[in-house]
Amino acid sequence: MKSKILVTGGLGFIGSHTVVALQQQGFEVVIIDNLSNSSIDVLAGITKITQITPEFENIDLRNKEAVNEFFEKYDDVNGVIHFAASKAVGESVENPLLYYENNLSTLIYILQHLSKKDSANFIFSSSCTVYGQADSLPINENAPIKKAMSPYGNTKQIGEEIIKDTCKVHPNLSAISLRYFNPIGAHPSTEIGELPIGTPQNLVPFITQTAIGKREQLSVFGNDYPTSDGTCIRDYIHVMDLAKAHVVALQKLMNGNSESNYDVFNLGTGKGNSVLEVIESFQRSTGKKLAYKIVDRREGDITAAYADTHKANSVLNWRAEHSLDEALESAWKWEKKVFKKED
Repeated sequence: MKSKILVTGGLGFIGSHTVVALQQQGFEVVIIDNLSNSSIDVLAGITKITQITPEFENIDLRNKEAVNEFFEKYDDVNGVIHFAASKAVGESVENPLLYYENNLSTLIYILQHLSKKDSANFIFSSSCTVYGQADSLPINENAPIKKAMSPYGNTKQIGEEIIKDTCKVHPNLSAISLRYFNPIGAHPSTEIGELPIGTPQNLVPFITQTAIGKREQLSVFGNDYPTSDGTCIRDYIHVMDLAKAHVVALQKLMNGNSESNYDVFNLGTGKGNSVLEVIESFQRSTGKKLAYKIVDRREGDITAAYADTHKANSVLNWRAEHSLDEALESAWKWEKKVFKKED
């Protein structure tokens, strides 16, 4: 009998791919999602891929009473992967209280329940934003945590601190924070993928929406950065690799062979690509020409960030396997399917 795992935000981009990976490894999955930034259609996509429909609860985790009722109903949950959070940097600057409530109170309510269990495992969806503009590249897990550039980034830093402090006094709780870099791509089946609501916040959905004609052209924010072609550099990781890492991290916690009951890992490819390199890769892998223009820098953008992945490679025995071309090709196939459905 495999363990029952709660995946919060399990109908979101990374959450849905992780649910698929968990089910394919034999885990029983319960999803909590309030559908504020996702669609119920994703449940059908997950079912189509795995032939299993995960249990689903439409709950807003800010409602403490609803969280209490959930853990009463599902008292056999002994692992949680926590994705549910607001994640738009710009919006967090405009509405900080929404972000602090949504990203921190929900985390606290879940940890309050897990800390009461005889044993529980917790994976936190963190971010490389905790590093800010790192002093040196590639970025390893010992890099200093810089003052957050946005309330969103701050919620990830504070979230990690809350988990670390909780693990200190609750040895029954084991947790890992996964700091990921830039997730892109879609499931090869094209049953699930990234579904941004409104204007995309990330580069790749903006690229695919421009290529299909939803957007007139792509804006490249700045070409005067101190990089090889003047555009920002990021570490783009295929969402399939990322999903697999969550399962591997959970299995490590469940096997109980960790030195400490709290740890952090970077998840990336270990390689940085500039915005212009991503555009070039997209055009090469899909055969689609892209309309783009160089515009002014965007406030808050750092020059470069890419991961040192040695810790995840050696301790978790995980590494990213998909190339940038593969990831962009899968994102394009997904965009075409979404467009066809909307047409």
